[in-house]
Amino acid sequence: MKSILIVGLGRFGTQLARKFHELGDEVMVIDRDEEKVQQAMPFADEAQIGDCRREDVLRSLGVEDFDVCFVCMGEQFQSSLEVTLLLKELGAKHVVSKCGSEIQEKFLLRNGADEVWNPERELAAKLAVRYSANHLYDYFSICENAGVYEMPIMHTWIGKTVRELDMRNVYGLNILGVKKTDGRVITMPGANYVFENEDHVIAFARHDAANALMNKIK
Repeated sequence: MKSILIVGLGRFGTQLARKFHELGDEVMVIDRDEEKVQQAMPFADEAQIGDCRREDVLRSLGVEDFDVCFVCMGEQFQSSLEVTLLLKELGAKHVVSKCGSEIQEKFLLRNGADEVWNPERELAAKLAVRYSANHLYDYFSICENAGVYEMPIMHTWIGKTVRELDMRNVYGLNILGVKKTDGRVITMPGANYVFENEDHVIAFARHDAANALMNKIK
């Protein structure tokens, strides 16, 4: 369990709080808007109304005690800059700031952000990869040339084991899981796992290896 501070409760900040709560982390949220704070209370361990551009408000939160502080004020860039800088000056361990452009990203990094996240860019990249490929159900990037893919199996895999198919050497796939038709995921299936009709594999692979395989799937 980690302790998470989320500053700013727009749609992104609110969804972030909800997801951390689902994962069992300890979540504190803060925003100037009382209505937004009220809406976030069901999935926050602590919720506070306040203007985080004020040093005294941030100081009162004990920001140095949180594992990660998220600044989710991308629509208010000047405020995002101010809060990011204040968090680091007050001893925050790790600050992740939301941005809307590459220019904003550069300024946030220069003003103390440990990481900067651009949701629109990440979503655009994910959608481009997903819809440019056949038979791809989900994807997220790990690095420039590799990612995690969810794709259907080849018909010739049915009835064969992971060991028989020699997945890593033949296809360049590192199998992380197998998704069944009922939505269950078998994580890290062993070498003796036998593939069944309509299985999906969840695999870490280089982009070129994954694309080559998807082009073979019918």
